[in-house]
Amino acid sequence: MTERRIAVVTGGTAGVGRAVVRELAGNGWDVAVLARGHAGLDAATDDVAAAGGRALGIETDVARLDQVRRAATRVEQELGPIDLWVNDAFSGDLRYFWEIPEDEYRRITDVTYLGQVHGTRAALEHMRPRDRGVIVQIGSALSFRGIPLQSAYCGAKHAVKGFTESVIAELKHTGSNVRISMLQLPGLNTVQFDWNASDYDQHPQPVPPIFQPEVAARAVRFLADHPRRTMWVGFSTAKTILGNRIAPGFLDWYLARKVVQGQLTDQPGPRHGSNVFEPKDDTADRGAHGMFDAEAKSRDGWSWASMHRVALTGAALGAAAGAAVLGYRSRR
Repeated sequence: MTERRIAVVTGGTAGVGRAVVRELAGNGWDVAVLARGHAGLDAATDDVAAAGGRALGIETDVARLDQVRRAATRVEQELGPIDLWVNDAFSGDLRYFWEIPEDEYRRITDVTYLGQVHGTRAALEHMRPRDRGVIVQIGSALSFRGIPLQSAYCGAKHAVKGFTESVIAELKHTGSNVRISMLQLPGLNTVQFDWNASDYDQHPQPVPPIFQPEVAARAVRFLADHPRRTMWVGFSTAKTILGNRIAPGFLDWYLARKVVQGQLTDQPGPRHGSNVFEPKDDTADRGAHGMFDAEAKSRDGWSWASMHRVALTGAALGAAAGAAVLGYRSRR
């Protein structure tokens, strides 16, 4: 019987984190879920148990290093050695920079940036002495390119990328076998848009094209078994990152014209209020999906190709060799 591995998922009660919890549990992992909302924690651990795994839900504010450390110690004591740590927790705002109160801006940064710093620190404290383990940082195309109305989120995701690159280099320098991967995501159909802080009458929405959170969850599971420095999900992510390298000024102009209104919709939908300071899944489970199931894609050719790049490269080289042989024979 294959021994079940142990994962920790921060922000695992909703959205991408919840989809990751389900994906891992359905594929032989025991999962600890770190989040603030009681109802979400209960439902997420029920998902793990239903898949036949051991579950542990720990009420944790990832902005507090002491709480994250205590949670990691408890996981090690109750479930066993942590093999995978997924840093997903974040909070967000959908307003112009100058309209966001300073305390809210700081809180978003503490959760979205320092939450990943704290998770990485706690994970490494247990993984480095064993010289094994994988950490996955949930990032975004917005780790490379800021967009209007999301300065706090974009700034935090940029910071996570820089921080992680430093730690990767430090681990390599010390000869550690612990691996850290960065997963950069597109717009996703999650409950984030039901509890973003926002003063708009229109409902917030992800920038299209929209993908289901399970697409991201499958990529996390792939990285757990095949860790690499970075992985992109969605052609839109690749287009954003590469486009910003080539023509950042053009993107300034395009985003200014299109993306403020592009993050708002007239569709009616739930508005749970801001989750920046208080969880919005404390009394009711919110699940993984938002209100955009009709538009969201459940498959992604870009990440599929990335997961199978060795086989695809081999096939391409084989085809090229075959074409060369045929060409040679025809010339003979």
